[in-house]
Amino acid sequence: MALFDSTSEEISSQEITRSNKSTSLALLVASAFFMEYLDGTVIATALPDMAKAFGVPAIDLNIGISAYLLTLAVLIPANGWIAERFGARLIFTLALAIFTLSSLFCGLAESVTTFVLMRILQGVGGAMMVPVGRLVVLQTTPKNQLIKAIALLTWPGLVAPVIGPPLGGFITTYASWHWIFFLNIPLGIVAIFLSLKLMPNRAVSEQRPFDWGGFALTGLAMLSLVAGLEMFSQQDFTLLVVVIVLGVGFSALFWSLRHLKHAQTPLINLNALAIPSFKIMMRGGFILRTTISSAPFMLPLMFQVGFGMNAFQAGMLVLAVFAGNLAMKTATTRLIHYFGFRKLLIGNGVVCVLSLFFCAFLSPDSPQFWTLILLFIGGLSRSMQFTGISSLAFADVPAPLMNSANTLFSTSLQLANGLGITLGALSIRIGSYLTDALGYTSIQGAGFRLAFVMISILTAIGVYDMTRLATNAGDSVLNKHK
Repeated sequence: MALFDSTSEEISSQEITRSNKSTSLALLVASAFFMEYLDGTVIATALPDMAKAFGVPAIDLNIGISAYLLTLAVLIPANGWIAERFGARLIFTLALAIFTLSSLFCGLAESVTTFVLMRILQGVGGAMMVPVGRLVVLQTTPKNQLIKAIALLTWPGLVAPVIGPPLGGFITTYASWHWIFFLNIPLGIVAIFLSLKLMPNRAVSEQRPFDWGGFALTGLAMLSLVAGLEMFSQQDFTLLVVVIVLGVGFSALFWSLRHLKHAQTPLINLNALAIPSFKIMMRGGFILRTTISSAPFMLPLMFQVGFGMNAFQAGMLVLAVFAGNLAMKTATTRLIHYFGFRKLLIGNGVVCVLSLFFCAFLSPDSPQFWTLILLFIGGLSRSMQFTGISSLAFADVPAPLMNSANTLFSTSLQLANGLGITLGALSIRIGSYLTDALGYTSIQGAGFRLAFVMISILTAIGVYDMTRLATNAGDSVLNKHK
């Protein structure tokens, strides 16, 4: 009996140690994600000051943001193969080093050319950091701890778009724009040290040849699609150019999928799409991530341009979304275990739809208390939906397909983030056009309010796709028997 108790205690101790290591690794990767995501959003409010320092118009520095996003888009599809070939610890640590060093050079840049080149280098680091870090967490986390780990990995993508612009404005106002980049240096050094200590370095028994054809086609597809979406979200885009660029992107996407299906050693294995839950997360989940991602872009614009608030007032209101994101994190795992993935993604999805739809009823005269409550609820549902989608996407994926599934998911995530801003901008333009055409120009912010109606309808389409999930979808990570 004593031997049995001793053995049980030893097993329990090993499980706790393994769980603690998984949590520590997920926190490390999440911190790296936060640094990478924040860097993509915090720069926006610093552009005017940076433009003065470089002696150029502020609009010219948009290329610094675009260059970063385009580099991410092109390189993300190749990172599954790179992690297999050279080892995840080496690649993740190298990515952190590249990102940290390029941050230093961005802060020291004295010309637009140098700045853009360093932003491209940052994109190289970011492109390796995000998918490789997520892959390691997916491969090393026990199934019963997966939801908790995914919840940690999703918070940077939720928080950074909300706090990035006001944080950038604060740093630029009270220090200088250089510190937006210099702050990454101590964080990066600590992350490199922890990566060498915590990150496993699994050897790969079989080395696949690199699929240059697949890389060229997927790279061209991602480059064209992200560039086209980026141009579409700008006010001064030329429609013909956008149509051509997007046409090239969709054509390259078609041929890349065709190539990946028939190649002997494809860059990305598409077999994961045969798993029903993963397929639905890549389809309906993509729609939901796109529409929900548009909210942090649309809300500040509606409050400032539509309702006449100043930047500080709008920023304080939008912080309610951030508060909702954080508040939900403590309950996410328990709610998913209690309701299961299917019920939760449908029920919470309906809350997402309603929270976006009721934004259409906000006005300059709306009581601030109820506005904050609505945005807080939107933040709660947004956080839950993102975590649920990300967790279920990998819940039923077997270990041999995890690398390819992660690459596919990371690629779609990059597209969804770009499409979210584009969709938000397009909805606002359509809403403004309808407002003018129907003669409702006297209603303050009517164009923005119509835009939220359109976004909520598209969100409902994504939620409807969740009804196609099997009732036992994701039970393998919920300790339930299928």
